[in-house]
Amino acid sequence: MQQHLPCHRFSCRRKTKMLPWIYIKQVPILFVLTEHVFLATGEIRYSIPEEKPRGALIGNIAKDLGLNDQRLKTGRAHIFTEGGTEFVELNVNKGILVVKERIDREQICGSITPCLLRFQIILENPMEFHRVIIEIIDINDNNPVFSKNNIQLEISEFSPTGAMFSLPNAVDSDVGVNSLKSYTLTPNDHFKLKIQTQSDGSSSVSLLLETPLDRETQEEHVLLLTAVDGGEPQRSGTTEIKIIVVDVNDNAPVFTKEIYKVAVREDSSIGSVLIKVQANDADKDTNGQIKYFFTHFTGNAQDLFAINSDSGEINVIGQIDYENRNMYEITVEAKDVGSLVGSSKVIIDVIDVNDNAPLINLMSVSSQISEDSLPATVVAMINVQDKDSGKNGKVSCFANNNIPFKLASSLNNFYILQTDGFLDREKVSQYNISIVAKDEGDPPLSATQTITLQISDVNDNPPEFEKESYATYITENNAPGSSFFSVRAKDVDSGLNGRISYFIAETGINNISVSSFVSINSDEGVLYAVRSFDYEQLSHFQVAVAAKDRGSPPLSSSVIIDVYVLDQNDNHPEVLYPIPNKGSPVAEFLPRSADVGYLVTKVVAVDKDSGQNSWLSFKIVKSTDQTLFEIGLHNGELRTLRQIMEKDSTKQRLTVLVEDSGQPSHSATVNVNVAITDNLALAFSEFNDFAQDKSINSNITFYLVLSLVIVSLLFVIFIIILISLKFHKWRRSKLFSEYPNGTLPVIPYYPPRYAEVGATGTLCHVYNYEVCLTTDSGQSEFKYVKPLIQSTVGMDPNETETRSRISSDLISEKDLMQSCLYSVVDDTGIWNVFKKETKLHTAMFLSLYAVVHLGLPIPFSVLVRPSLPFSLKKVIDTFV
Repeated sequence: MQQHLPCHRFSCRRKTKMLPWIYIKQVPILFVLTEHVFLATGEIRYSIPEEKPRGALIGNIAKDLGLNDQRLKTGRAHIFTEGGTEFVELNVNKGILVVKERIDREQICGSITPCLLRFQIILENPMEFHRVIIEIIDINDNNPVFSKNNIQLEISEFSPTGAMFSLPNAVDSDVGVNSLKSYTLTPNDHFKLKIQTQSDGSSSVSLLLETPLDRETQEEHVLLLTAVDGGEPQRSGTTEIKIIVVDVNDNAPVFTKEIYKVAVREDSSIGSVLIKVQANDADKDTNGQIKYFFTHFTGNAQDLFAINSDSGEINVIGQIDYENRNMYEITVEAKDVGSLVGSSKVIIDVIDVNDNAPLINLMSVSSQISEDSLPATVVAMINVQDKDSGKNGKVSCFANNNIPFKLASSLNNFYILQTDGFLDREKVSQYNISIVAKDEGDPPLSATQTITLQISDVNDNPPEFEKESYATYITENNAPGSSFFSVRAKDVDSGLNGRISYFIAETGINNISVSSFVSINSDEGVLYAVRSFDYEQLSHFQVAVAAKDRGSPPLSSSVIIDVYVLDQNDNHPEVLYPIPNKGSPVAEFLPRSADVGYLVTKVVAVDKDSGQNSWLSFKIVKSTDQTLFEIGLHNGELRTLRQIMEKDSTKQRLTVLVEDSGQPSHSATVNVNVAITDNLALAFSEFNDFAQDKSINSNITFYLVLSLVIVSLLFVIFIIILISLKFHKWRRSKLFSEYPNGTLPVIPYYPPRYAEVGATGTLCHVYNYEVCLTTDSGQSEFKYVKPLIQSTVGMDPNETETRSRISSDLISEKDLMQSCLYSVVDDTGIWNVFKKETKLHTAMFLSLYAVVHLGLPIPFSVLVRPSLPFSLKKVIDTFV
């Protein structure tokens, strides 16, 4: 059952009995920091019994804070604990707080009441946090426990009635109604319990002697001491008290003070003396000798303090820490040799010193922020702690100077780090922000926490060229596709915002797109010539190059590049005067009475190149009389060097060379004809005759050159034929060397026109054999194969055998030649044939004869063709 009790922080009171589960909600407080909202609330309180199982519901934090579940998810809600174990878990899906780890109130808070768990719930986007306090309600889960299970007391039989003997207190870790309430003692005749309340609110239990002891009657007494708490159900613990009655010694030591108080600094060195306690014993001699010892401790006092059993000095034996415990109680007993005991209490207060540096906790921090963030943008939320107390625990926090960030305090020991101006990544891309926390102790202690903050880039800088304008030069007649210049732009942005692409702005050059002249590499900014430039047509043009980054939106800038085409000496000088005329020559007239330096004419020439390439010089390279004329080196003026004499020819011809100054230089020549005469008509006739003589001389030269070419060609043909004959002879000798007898087989050759005619079995008259002869067949007997009918259609086997036998008959070369010659002379008149036929037919007949006498492998079918005269065909048929 859950009870909701809305209340104010300072006026909330319990009006009914606290239930196991209580929820307390407070009024939220809103902090507005410039342009950003930072929301914090008061304390949200819950109450929960200890020892709840894991996953047990604590409260619906989303509902109590007025938040929806989606806000917890989008805000990445999480719990921030200032230190120690996280006992509570936030379920952002359901918006509830549940138990994460076992909660043991005694382990967490000890004897402190109320027992509170404090933590903060942090949300982002926007940043806000809420304080949550969970009160752990104690349940009765611990029994009272004595430090010893057995207590042995030695009591003198002379102990007076009313003597008290200190007993160890039971310890119950529970608090409130569940804490230790009372003690009970086994009923007996001599002792009863006496419980006393100390000044600090604690109680001490003692054994009170009601009736005197008699050792002789009963030497030992065994009692059971029971400690009972007030919880439901009630729990208890017991210890056994064994009392030994000692004889004789009847005075117990008595301390000078019932309570000793001392203060000690937490940085006291080990071995230092805190206090000296003293007890007196009225007995004398050995019965008055006292030993001191500790009997009861609080906390870990036995690890920090020790007493000298003889002197009663209490020394420091461990490292004291104010932050762990600030007060210790120790019960000191003094015992004499007769076992009489006196007790006293020593209270030790620990004095805090500034021995703990502040601790900086980053509750939430951003590792990156955009450079266009506005001032007062929250970067981090910081919590500062100092375990020291008082002035030593007061902490001030600040950030390093000269950075556009500042710390603002939202609540006690809570700070936010926010921007204090505008950011520029191009100037500073990363900040190492040092957060310094310093306390007010003496000497003060400090702690430093460095936050590394990256400034993310935005595209706020356009590309910038190194110069406002550029000028470059390219030589004319360049190779298309060659690079001639490069531009580079810089963009101080990073990533894609700083990656630059280059483009050529679309403009025109003489009404032609600039892209037909130059192109650019979009990544490197290298300019390439698309075409070959001609200085005489285009000497200068401008290219606008734009550089654009790849940001969003992209930024760009442009620059103008002046391109100057450099001239090359690629044009020959052109003679404008005298005008070259391939027909009748033009003559300059020089009177015989001309003086020295007389201006005959002026050679005028121009060069389309510029600069040094167009500087022209003139000189005479050939003249009829070299002593008669000179020409100006730079002006081309042709003047006389001397007086005209009678012996000087009336027809003077000069060849003038016009040369430019380029590297390499180009030149042109022009012929200047000068007529030295006072009669113009005579001068004209002489120059016409001169032109005709020149034409005749030119024709003779042409025929000489043509004859030389023909002779050279014939010589080359002769060499080729000679090499071919040598090669052919070598092949033939190699072929015959492969047969041991020097003879080759006769292979019949069937012409394409071979066919049967009708049903008579006759053959067409056009047929031949391919005959291969040896190289020395002219001196040896040559065997011919007689022609035979190849077709066997319509023939019986007997006739076939007869024809086979006939084909194997051989005749001698001599008989065959006589038969053939007589046949030709008688039937055709061969000699008349040779007279009447052409040279071609004669050559063919001689080729046939070469087959027989020279052994050349010439097929007969080559000679047998329809176009031959009938008489020559008959000769060939006779040979076949």
